[in-house]
Amino acid sequence: MALVVAQEAPTSSTMAVPHGPAGVGAARRRMREELLGSGTPEAVVDDAVLILSELLSNAYRHARPLGTGDCVRAAWGRTADGGVRVSVTDGGGPTRPRPSNPSVTARGGRGLSIITSLARDWGVRDGVSGGVTVWAVVAPSEGGGFGPDMEFDLAGLEDIA
Repeated sequence: MALVVAQEAPTSSTMAVPHGPAGVGAARRRMREELLGSGTPEAVVDDAVLILSELLSNAYRHARPLGTGDCVRAAWGRTADGGVRVSVTDGGGPTRPRPSNPSVTARGGRGLSIITSLARDWGVRDGVSGGVTVWAVVAPSEGGGFGPDMEFDLAGLEDIA
């Protein structure tokens, strides 16, 4: 007889992330592990992880760290309907986060446009002490799209060529 111990995945998490590119990977890995562990569909997790990456990258490029430390705060959790909310709080910067229309050759400026296309909703919230939180909500998976368990009937494919 085998004893199986269920490991409860947290429904929400918060972590201090170093203000710079080094912390993005660790935050992505932790978020992915926790969300998959909580039963979040992989397609939703993929979108949430990409949004987290964009928010953290924007925070270290355009904003100051929080307080006297050299960190920003990342948070994520499941919504009541099975989606995921993601947020990053930083010390604010000289401009307000907003989508832009970069040229085709621009090296950046697409982060918030990517978030807009992936998220059900997103926004910016100013904190009392000058901090800024950018948040996004990924809708729950509705079974559409090209998931790993999608079946294809390839029997008539030779007739197409």
